[in-house]
Amino acid sequence: MSIVTRETRAYDGVSIPAPAIPAPAEALSPAEMAERCERAGVAKARLDAVSLLGLATLAGAFIALGAVFMTTVTTGAAMLPFGLAKLLGGLVFSLGLILVAVAGAELFTGNNLIVMAFLNRKVTLRQLLKNWGLVYLGNFLGSVLVALLVFGSQQYRAAGGAVGANALTIAAAKVGLAFGPALALGILCNALVCLAVWLCFSARTTTDKILAIIFPVTAFVAAGFEHSIANMYLITIGLLIKWLDPGFVAGLSSAVDLSRLTVTGFLLGNLLPVTLGNIIGGAGLVGLSYWLIYLRPKRQRAADVLADWAQSDCTR
Repeated sequence: MSIVTRETRAYDGVSIPAPAIPAPAEALSPAEMAERCERAGVAKARLDAVSLLGLATLAGAFIALGAVFMTTVTTGAAMLPFGLAKLLGGLVFSLGLILVAVAGAELFTGNNLIVMAFLNRKVTLRQLLKNWGLVYLGNFLGSVLVALLVFGSQQYRAAGGAVGANALTIAAAKVGLAFGPALALGILCNALVCLAVWLCFSARTTTDKILAIIFPVTAFVAAGFEHSIANMYLITIGLLIKWLDPGFVAGLSSAVDLSRLTVTGFLLGNLLPVTLGNIIGGAGLVGLSYWLIYLRPKRQRAADVLADWAQSDCTR
């Protein structure tokens, strides 16, 4: 690391040097990011089950808090131009992934990038599936916990019930998606989420991470793409309001079609295709692409060197 020094003004005729100031560290190159991502994948795959489940529960709660923020802020935003309202919702939802990246947590969609370590044979299939399974479960627990707390607090009754009406509208729209569109929206979503995580691997500071996250996350929310972990909260809060506060639903000034807002609609109609799409978009489009570009050639070169050494040793 290069060092920049400077001197203070003379004091009593003596020039006193100021402490050395390290020069700002440059962001990592994409090739270095790939290696860092691989190391992170190995570390994640080796976490013990208790730590993994705890960190995953935190991540689910963090993403849910971002969704609470988005639902609240976008309430009444219909008076704004469509794009501006979506932009606003995306910006505030970024809170979720910022908390995950900076505070430290395990998020299923971001952990799709462990596939890079798996493809490089640093992580076994069993370790990969164990990580994804426990993290997905923990994310679900954290999301549902926040939904229960939000319902118990009756925060959804804010703004004369407009926040709750917005939550129901969002949930109904998500379970109303057909399988194909939900799958495609999930692919697009996690391509952007994993790109946000990928950009974080180039970061040197907390500010770097926050800036790397904001634009990809804002983009996926504004475009209406589908995030499985966010939906765990967004649909659950809709279900809780529908089931446990029918009087609130009946008193809404504008009717919302809640016929498909059921457990089946949640798990099979939305969560299944969106989760599959998230895996394709994150592990396939982002993880596989960067492995092919940066890690596969390096692995091949190492194999070639090993083969050359073995060949030369055999000919001695």
